[in-house]
Amino acid sequence: MFVEEAVVVIVGAGPSGLATAACLTQHSIPYVILEREDCCASLWKKRAYDRLGLHLAKEFCSLPLKSVPPDAPTFMPKDYFIRYVDEYVSQFNINPHYHRSVELAFFDDIGKRWRIEAKNTLDGNKEVYSAEFLVVATGENGEGYIPSLPGMESFSGEIIHSNQYKSGSRYKSKKALVVGCGNSGMEIAYDLSDHGAFTSIVIRSPFHVLTKELVYRGMSLLKYYLPVYMVDVIITTLAKLEYGDLSKYGIHRPVQGPFANKIATGKSPVIDVGTIKKIQNGEIEVVSEISKIDNNKVLFKNDTEKQFDVIVFSTGYRAANKWLKDYKYGTSESSFPKHWKEEKGLYYAGFSRNGLFGVSRDAQAITKDIKMRVISC
Repeated sequence: MFVEEAVVVIVGAGPSGLATAACLTQHSIPYVILEREDCCASLWKKRAYDRLGLHLAKEFCSLPLKSVPPDAPTFMPKDYFIRYVDEYVSQFNINPHYHRSVELAFFDDIGKRWRIEAKNTLDGNKEVYSAEFLVVATGENGEGYIPSLPGMESFSGEIIHSNQYKSGSRYKSKKALVVGCGNSGMEIAYDLSDHGAFTSIVIRSPFHVLTKELVYRGMSLLKYYLPVYMVDVIITTLAKLEYGDLSKYGIHRPVQGPFANKIATGKSPVIDVGTIKKIQNGEIEVVSEISKIDNNKVLFKNDTEKQFDVIVFSTGYRAANKWLKDYKYGTSESSFPKHWKEEKGLYYAGFSRNGLFGVSRDAQAITKDIKMRVISC
Protein backbone atom coordinates (compact mmCIF):
# COMPACT_ATOMS: atom_id res chain seq x y z
CA MET A 1 0.00 0.00 0.00
CA PHE A 2 1.29 3.44 -0.99
CA VAL A 3 1.96 5.76 1.99
CA GLU A 4 3.22 9.35 1.73
CA GLU A 5 3.99 11.87 4.46
CA ALA A 6 3.36 15.58 3.89
CA VAL A 7 3.26 18.79 5.85
CA VAL A 8 -0.01 19.83 4.22
CA VAL A 9 -2.56 17.86 2.24
CA ILE A 10 -5.02 19.87 0.15
CA VAL A 11 -8.13 18.12 -1.11
CA GLY A 12 -9.43 19.72 -4.28
CA ALA A 13 -7.68 21.42 -7.22
CA GLY A 14 -10.25 24.08 -7.93
CA PRO A 15 -9.44 27.79 -7.45
CA SER A 16 -9.43 27.37 -3.64
CA GLY A 17 -6.95 24.51 -3.63
CA LEU A 18 -4.75 26.14 -6.27
CA ALA A 19 -4.71 29.47 -4.41
CA THR A 20 -3.70 27.72 -1.18
CA ALA A 21 -0.99 25.77 -3.00
CA ALA A 22 0.46 28.97 -4.49
CA CYS A 23 0.53 30.71 -1.11
CA LEU A 24 2.22 27.71 0.51
CA THR A 25 4.78 27.65 -2.31
CA GLN A 26 5.60 31.32 -1.65
CA HIS A 27 6.57 30.37 1.92
CA SER A 28 8.33 27.13 0.94
CA ILE A 29 5.84 24.97 2.83
CA PRO A 30 5.59 21.49 1.23
CA TYR A 31 2.15 20.18 0.30
CA VAL A 32 0.34 17.49 -1.64
CA ILE A 33 -2.85 18.32 -3.53
CA LEU A 34 -5.37 15.56 -4.29
CA GLU A 35 -7.97 15.92 -7.05
CA ARG A 36 -10.55 13.31 -8.04
CA GLU A 37 -10.92 14.60 -11.61
CA ASP A 38 -8.32 14.52 -14.40
CA CYS A 39 -7.80 18.28 -14.46
CA CYS A 40 -7.75 21.33 -12.23
CA ALA A 41 -10.76 23.67 -12.02
CA SER A 42 -13.00 20.85 -13.26
CA LEU A 43 -16.19 22.73 -12.36
CA TRP A 44 -15.22 25.45 -14.82
CA LYS A 45 -13.85 23.11 -17.45
CA LYS A 46 -16.44 20.32 -17.34
CA ARG A 47 -19.60 21.43 -15.54
CA ALA A 48 -20.19 25.02 -16.61
CA TYR A 49 -22.57 26.13 -19.35
CA ASP A 50 -21.06 27.67 -22.46
CA ARG A 51 -22.06 31.30 -21.90
CA LEU A 52 -20.94 31.43 -18.26
CA GLY A 53 -18.69 34.32 -17.32
CA LEU A 54 -17.50 35.98 -14.14
CA HIS A 55 -20.18 38.23 -12.69
CA LEU A 56 -17.73 40.43 -10.80
CA ALA A 57 -15.19 42.77 -12.35
CA LYS A 58 -11.72 41.32 -12.90
CA GLU A 59 -10.17 43.34 -10.08
CA PHE A 60 -12.22 41.29 -7.59
CA CYS A 61 -11.51 37.92 -9.25
CA SER A 62 -7.76 37.39 -9.22
CA LEU A 63 -6.12 34.64 -7.20
CA PRO A 64 -3.30 35.46 -4.73
CA LEU A 65 0.06 36.55 -6.10
CA LYS A 66 -1.10 36.88 -9.73
CA SER A 67 -3.14 39.77 -11.05
CA VAL A 68 -5.49 39.36 -13.96
CA PRO A 69 -3.79 40.79 -17.10
CA PRO A 70 -4.70 44.45 -17.68
CA ASP A 71 -5.97 43.68 -21.19
CA ALA A 72 -8.51 41.16 -19.84
CA PRO A 73 -12.20 41.99 -20.32
CA THR A 74 -13.71 43.71 -17.27
CA PHE A 75 -16.07 40.73 -16.87
CA MET A 76 -14.09 37.68 -17.96
CA PRO A 77 -15.83 34.95 -19.99
CA LYS A 78 -15.35 31.33 -18.94
CA ASP A 79 -12.63 30.51 -21.46
CA TYR A 80 -10.56 33.54 -20.48
CA PHE A 81 -10.74 32.66 -16.79
CA ILE A 82 -9.79 29.03 -17.51
CA ARG A 83 -6.73 30.27 -19.40
CA TYR A 84 -5.82 32.46 -16.42
CA VAL A 85 -6.13 29.45 -14.07
CA ASP A 86 -3.94 27.27 -16.31
CA GLU A 87 -1.29 30.00 -16.38
CA TYR A 88 -1.55 30.22 -12.58
CA VAL A 89 -0.89 26.48 -12.24
CA SER A 90 2.11 26.73 -14.54
CA GLN A 91 3.57 29.83 -12.86
CA PHE A 92 3.51 28.30 -9.38
CA ASN A 93 4.47 24.81 -10.57
CA ILE A 94 1.38 23.23 -9.04
CA ASN A 95 1.22 19.51 -9.76
CA PRO A 96 -1.92 17.94 -8.32
CA HIS A 97 -2.25 14.19 -7.91
CA TYR A 98 -5.16 13.65 -10.30
CA HIS A 99 -7.59 10.72 -10.24
CA ARG A 100 -7.40 10.62 -6.42
CA SER A 101 -10.80 10.17 -4.84
CA VAL A 102 -10.56 10.79 -1.10
CA GLU A 103 -12.61 8.19 0.78
CA LEU A 104 -11.73 8.88 4.41
CA ALA A 105 -9.89 11.49 6.46
CA PHE A 106 -9.53 11.58 10.22
CA PHE A 107 -7.22 12.93 12.89
CA ASP A 108 -5.10 10.28 14.59
CA ASP A 109 -5.01 11.36 18.23
CA ILE A 110 -2.12 9.00 18.96
CA GLY A 111 0.16 10.08 16.13
CA LYS A 112 -1.18 13.67 16.19
CA ARG A 113 -1.47 13.71 12.42
CA TRP A 114 -4.17 13.59 9.79
CA ARG A 115 -4.64 10.32 7.91
CA ILE A 116 -6.14 10.73 4.46
CA GLU A 117 -7.13 7.62 2.50
CA ALA A 118 -7.64 7.98 -1.24
CA LYS A 119 -8.40 5.69 -4.13
CA ASN A 120 -6.39 5.97 -7.31
CA THR A 121 -9.24 5.69 -9.80
CA LEU A 122 -6.88 4.76 -12.64
CA ASP A 123 -5.57 1.55 -11.08
CA GLY A 124 -8.00 1.08 -8.18
CA ASN A 125 -5.24 1.04 -5.57
CA LYS A 126 -5.57 2.61 -2.13
CA GLU A 127 -3.20 5.39 -1.13
CA VAL A 128 -2.62 6.81 2.35
CA TYR A 129 -1.32 10.29 3.13
CA SER A 130 -0.19 11.45 6.56
CA ALA A 131 -0.15 15.20 7.18
CA GLU A 132 0.23 17.77 9.93
CA PHE A 133 -2.42 19.96 8.30
CA LEU A 134 -5.47 19.21 6.16
CA VAL A 135 -7.05 21.80 3.86
CA VAL A 136 -10.53 21.00 2.54
CA ALA A 137 -10.78 22.87 -0.76
CA THR A 138 -13.54 20.94 -2.48
CA GLY A 139 -15.65 24.07 -2.89
CA GLU A 140 -19.25 24.99 -2.22
CA ASN A 141 -20.37 23.40 -5.49
CA GLY A 142 -19.54 19.79 -4.74
CA GLU A 143 -22.56 17.82 -5.94
CA GLY A 144 -25.57 19.10 -7.80
CA TYR A 145 -28.75 18.97 -5.72
CA ILE A 146 -32.12 18.08 -7.25
CA PRO A 147 -35.04 18.14 -4.81
CA SER A 148 -37.44 15.21 -4.70
CA LEU A 149 -40.83 16.28 -6.06
CA PRO A 150 -44.05 14.25 -6.08
CA GLY A 151 -44.39 12.36 -9.35
CA MET A 152 -40.90 13.22 -10.62
CA GLU A 153 -40.24 9.61 -11.59
CA SER A 154 -43.20 9.77 -14.00
CA PHE A 155 -41.81 12.66 -16.04
CA SER A 156 -41.44 11.53 -19.64
CA GLY A 157 -39.05 14.30 -20.68
CA GLU A 158 -35.50 15.14 -19.72
CA ILE A 159 -34.44 16.15 -16.20
CA ILE A 160 -30.98 17.65 -15.69
CA HIS A 161 -29.12 19.69 -13.11
CA SER A 162 -27.60 23.00 -14.16
CA ASN A 163 -24.11 21.52 -13.90
CA GLN A 164 -25.01 19.23 -16.84
CA TYR A 165 -26.40 22.06 -18.95
CA LYS A 166 -24.21 23.39 -21.75
CA SER A 167 -26.31 25.31 -24.28
CA GLY A 168 -29.90 25.98 -25.24
CA SER A 169 -29.15 25.11 -28.87
CA ARG A 170 -30.35 21.53 -28.41
CA TYR A 171 -33.69 22.68 -26.99
CA LYS A 172 -34.89 24.90 -29.83
CA SER A 173 -38.71 24.88 -30.08
CA LYS A 174 -38.97 22.70 -26.96
CA LYS A 175 -40.88 23.61 -23.81
CA ALA A 176 -38.37 24.16 -21.03
CA LEU A 177 -38.84 24.76 -17.32
CA VAL A 178 -36.05 26.17 -15.17
CA VAL A 179 -36.37 25.56 -11.43
CA GLY A 180 -34.30 28.04 -9.43
CA CYS A 181 -33.91 31.77 -9.80
CA GLY A 182 -30.32 32.39 -8.74
CA ASN A 183 -27.67 33.58 -11.16
CA SER A 184 -27.36 30.22 -12.93
CA GLY A 185 -31.12 29.70 -13.23
CA MET A 186 -31.78 33.17 -14.59
CA GLU A 187 -28.91 32.94 -17.06
CA ILE A 188 -29.91 29.46 -18.25
CA ALA A 189 -33.48 30.69 -18.74
CA TYR A 190 -32.12 33.52 -20.87
CA ASP A 191 -29.94 31.11 -22.87
CA LEU A 192 -32.84 28.71 -23.49
CA SER A 193 -35.09 31.52 -24.67
CA ASP A 194 -32.32 33.01 -26.80
CA HIS A 195 -32.03 29.66 -28.60
CA GLY A 196 -35.73 29.46 -29.34
CA ALA A 197 -37.03 27.35 -26.44
CA PHE A 198 -40.43 28.17 -24.94
CA THR A 199 -39.11 28.96 -21.50
CA SER A 200 -40.67 29.19 -18.05
CA ILE A 201 -38.93 29.75 -14.72
CA VAL A 202 -40.02 28.96 -11.17
CA ILE A 203 -39.52 31.93 -8.86
CA ARG A 204 -40.23 31.27 -5.17
CA SER A 205 -38.07 33.55 -3.07
CA PRO A 206 -37.33 37.29 -3.04
CA PHE A 207 -34.04 38.39 -4.57
CA HIS A 208 -32.28 41.52 -5.75
CA VAL A 209 -31.66 42.11 -9.45
CA LEU A 210 -28.68 44.23 -10.45
CA THR A 211 -26.69 44.89 -13.58
CA LYS A 212 -23.00 44.01 -13.64
CA GLU A 213 -22.24 47.71 -13.63
CA LEU A 214 -24.30 48.27 -10.46
CA VAL A 215 -22.50 45.45 -8.68
CA TYR A 216 -19.18 46.89 -9.77
CA ARG A 217 -20.21 50.32 -8.53
CA GLY A 218 -21.36 48.89 -5.19
CA MET A 219 -18.15 46.89 -4.70
CA SER A 220 -16.11 49.98 -5.52
CA LEU A 221 -17.99 52.03 -2.92
CA LEU A 222 -17.46 49.32 -0.30
CA LYS A 223 -13.79 49.26 -1.21
CA TYR A 224 -13.62 52.89 -0.12
CA TYR A 225 -15.20 52.00 3.24
CA LEU A 226 -18.66 53.44 2.78
CA PRO A 227 -21.12 51.84 5.23
CA VAL A 228 -23.00 48.88 3.78
CA TYR A 229 -26.39 50.45 4.47
CA MET A 230 -25.41 53.56 2.52
CA VAL A 231 -24.16 51.53 -0.44
CA ASP A 232 -27.38 49.51 -0.39
CA VAL A 233 -29.52 52.66 -0.50
CA ILE A 234 -27.59 53.98 -3.49
CA ILE A 235 -27.54 50.72 -5.44
CA THR A 236 -31.17 49.81 -4.70
CA THR A 237 -32.33 53.25 -5.85
CA LEU A 238 -30.39 52.88 -9.09
CA ALA A 239 -31.80 49.35 -9.58
CA LYS A 240 -35.35 50.64 -9.22
CA LEU A 241 -34.63 53.28 -11.85
CA GLU A 242 -33.19 50.58 -14.11
CA TYR A 243 -35.94 47.97 -13.78
CA GLY A 244 -38.98 49.67 -12.27
CA ASP A 245 -41.46 47.66 -10.21
CA LEU A 246 -40.78 43.96 -10.78
CA SER A 247 -43.39 42.69 -8.33
CA LYS A 248 -46.01 42.53 -11.09
CA TYR A 249 -43.80 39.92 -12.77
CA GLY A 250 -43.52 37.83 -9.61
CA ILE A 251 -40.12 39.18 -8.60
CA HIS A 252 -39.90 40.70 -5.13
CA ARG A 253 -36.94 42.33 -3.39
CA PRO A 254 -35.77 41.22 0.07
CA VAL A 255 -36.19 43.67 2.94
CA GLN A 256 -32.42 43.96 3.35
CA GLY A 257 -30.37 45.66 0.67
CA PRO A 258 -28.30 43.54 -1.76
CA PHE A 259 -24.96 43.78 0.05
CA ALA A 260 -26.37 43.52 3.57
CA ASN A 261 -28.39 40.52 2.44
CA LYS A 262 -25.27 38.91 0.99
CA ILE A 263 -23.42 39.36 4.29
CA ALA A 264 -26.34 38.07 6.37
CA THR A 265 -27.45 35.11 4.24
CA GLY A 266 -24.66 34.43 1.75
CA LYS A 267 -27.13 34.91 -1.11
CA SER A 268 -25.80 36.99 -3.97
CA PRO A 269 -27.98 39.36 -5.96
CA VAL A 270 -28.98 38.14 -9.41
CA ILE A 271 -26.80 39.84 -11.98
CA ASP A 272 -29.02 40.36 -14.97
CA VAL A 273 -27.79 39.30 -18.41
CA GLY A 274 -31.01 40.24 -20.18
CA THR A 275 -33.42 37.82 -18.50
CA ILE A 276 -35.51 40.58 -16.93
CA LYS A 277 -36.26 42.17 -20.28
CA LYS A 278 -37.37 38.80 -21.63
CA ILE A 279 -39.65 38.36 -18.61
CA GLN A 280 -41.06 41.85 -19.05
CA ASN A 281 -41.85 41.32 -22.73
CA GLY A 282 -43.31 37.85 -22.21
CA GLU A 283 -40.57 35.76 -23.82
CA ILE A 284 -39.92 34.03 -20.47
CA GLU A 285 -42.88 33.14 -18.26
CA VAL A 286 -42.65 33.24 -14.47
CA VAL A 287 -44.53 30.36 -12.84
CA SER A 288 -45.25 29.50 -9.23
CA GLU A 289 -43.86 26.72 -7.05
CA ILE A 290 -44.27 23.16 -8.31
CA SER A 291 -46.96 21.08 -6.67
CA LYS A 292 -46.36 17.79 -8.48
CA ILE A 293 -45.35 16.23 -11.77
CA ASP A 294 -47.63 13.96 -13.78
CA ASN A 295 -46.01 12.43 -16.87
CA ASN A 296 -45.07 15.45 -18.99
CA LYS A 297 -47.34 17.82 -17.08
CA VAL A 298 -46.17 20.01 -14.23
CA LEU A 299 -48.82 21.18 -11.78
CA PHE A 300 -48.17 24.39 -9.88
CA LYS A 301 -49.39 25.53 -6.49
CA ASN A 302 -51.55 28.26 -8.02
CA ASP A 303 -53.64 25.46 -9.61
CA THR A 304 -52.24 25.91 -13.11
CA GLU A 305 -50.50 23.26 -15.18
CA LYS A 306 -48.20 23.20 -18.20
CA GLN A 307 -46.50 20.58 -20.34
CA PHE A 308 -42.72 20.49 -20.68
CA ASP A 309 -40.06 18.60 -22.62
CA VAL A 310 -37.19 19.37 -20.26
CA ILE A 311 -36.76 20.53 -16.66
CA VAL A 312 -33.47 22.15 -15.66
CA PHE A 313 -32.90 22.21 -11.91
CA SER A 314 -30.72 25.13 -10.92
CA THR A 315 -31.27 24.32 -7.27
CA GLY A 316 -27.78 24.57 -5.90
CA TYR A 317 -25.23 22.16 -4.56
CA ARG A 318 -24.44 20.12 -1.50
CA ALA A 319 -20.99 19.72 0.00
CA ALA A 320 -19.40 16.43 -1.04
CA ASN A 321 -17.14 15.91 1.94
CA LYS A 322 -18.71 12.89 3.60
CA TRP A 323 -15.27 11.39 3.78
CA LEU A 324 -14.34 13.86 6.52
CA LYS A 325 -14.89 11.85 9.68
CA ASP A 326 -16.23 13.48 12.86
CA TYR A 327 -16.58 16.97 11.34
CA LYS A 328 -19.40 18.95 9.83
CA TYR A 329 -19.25 18.36 6.09
CA GLY A 330 -18.09 21.35 4.12
CA THR A 331 -18.01 24.13 6.66
CA SER A 332 -16.23 25.03 9.84
CA GLU A 333 -18.17 25.38 13.07
CA SER A 334 -16.55 28.80 13.40
CA SER A 335 -18.39 31.86 12.14
CA PHE A 336 -17.09 34.54 9.78
CA PRO A 337 -14.35 35.75 9.70
CA LYS A 338 -12.85 32.59 11.29
CA HIS A 339 -14.88 30.27 9.06
CA TRP A 340 -11.70 28.97 7.43
CA LYS A 341 -10.19 27.49 10.59
CA GLU A 342 -11.10 24.43 12.62
CA GLU A 343 -9.22 22.59 15.37
CA LYS A 344 -6.30 20.17 15.05
CA GLY A 345 -4.85 21.74 11.90
CA LEU A 346 -8.02 21.46 9.81
CA TYR A 347 -8.86 24.29 7.40
CA TYR A 348 -11.63 25.11 4.91
CA ALA A 349 -10.77 27.11 1.80
CA GLY A 350 -13.45 28.62 -0.41
CA PHE A 351 -16.54 28.17 1.76
CA SER A 352 -17.14 31.81 2.65
CA ARG A 353 -19.78 32.41 -0.08
CA ASN A 354 -17.72 35.35 -1.26
CA GLY A 355 -16.62 34.04 -4.63
CA LEU A 356 -13.04 34.34 -5.83
CA PHE A 357 -12.45 37.30 -3.52
CA GLY A 358 -13.26 35.03 -0.57
CA VAL A 359 -11.11 32.24 -2.03
CA SER A 360 -8.05 34.49 -2.08
CA ARG A 361 -8.69 35.73 1.44
CA ASP A 362 -9.11 32.19 2.78
CA ALA A 363 -5.94 30.89 1.09
CA GLN A 364 -3.85 33.72 2.49
CA ALA A 365 -5.28 33.37 6.01
CA ILE A 366 -4.76 29.60 6.02
CA THR A 367 -1.18 29.89 4.81
CA LYS A 368 -0.34 32.56 7.38
CA ASP A 369 -1.73 30.37 10.17
CA ILE A 370 0.12 27.26 8.97
CA LYS A 371 3.37 29.22 8.64
CA MET A 372 3.10 30.46 12.24
CA ARG A 373 2.43 26.96 13.51
CA VAL A 374 5.29 25.45 11.51
CA ILE A 375 7.72 28.07 12.82
CA SER A 376 6.61 27.55 16.42
CA CYS A 377 7.22 23.80 16.27
